[in-house]
Amino acid sequence: MFCVKEPQGGWRIVHAYNKLNDATIPAQTPIPRKDVVIDSMAKSTIYSTLDLRDGFYPILMRESEIALTAVSTPSGILWEWLVMPQGLKNVPATFNRCVTHLLRSVRDFAPSYFDDVFVYSRAVNGKTDVEVHKEHLRKMLGLMRKHKLYANLKKCIFGASEIPILGCLVGKTDVRPDPEKVRVISEWPTLPNVKELRQFLELATYLCNF
Repeated sequence: MFCVKEPQGGWRIVHAYNKLNDATIPAQTPIPRKDVVIDSMAKSTIYSTLDLRDGFYPILMRESEIALTAVSTPSGILWEWLVMPQGLKNVPATFNRCVTHLLRSVRDFAPSYFDDVFVYSRAVNGKTDVEVHKEHLRKMLGLMRKHKLYANLKKCIFGASEIPILGCLVGKTDVRPDPEKVRVISEWPTLPNVKELRQFLELATYLCNF
């Protein structure tokens, strides 16, 4: 067990379930496609993004598998997780499948990507884009309240003309790469070996569509 510092402050508990993960059959759950998520926002003029806080914890472990999550501490106490801990191989896929199912009624204007939900709107039927967006947010927040999904307000953006999505900035006029990621790539030092070249190419790949 170890802790990872969050970019926005605070700490995240993570476990190294290496042997358990080696014996786990990978979940066959499709990951949302970035291009599909972004293309669905075409012609929208106002956006919000919600970050689901402690996303794994609202999902209970199957009772027969709780014992598999046991961890020992320096105090000699054995702890078992009743909810999904970070570190299990199939936790991200299970969480993504759960969120997709719970929010299926709003997917036409609020697609999700793991713990991120993107709400987008435009003027329609005589209503302004702001009025439509408020209705969309009410429906979205109502579902979150119903299913006890909580948002990290520090990472949320409401009623913006542009929002960051998976390494891009999506707005009402265009989709462009995140300037910070472009800066990191442009300032990358000289590559001394093949291993670092591969790492650089993996980072730069996301710019191939621009």
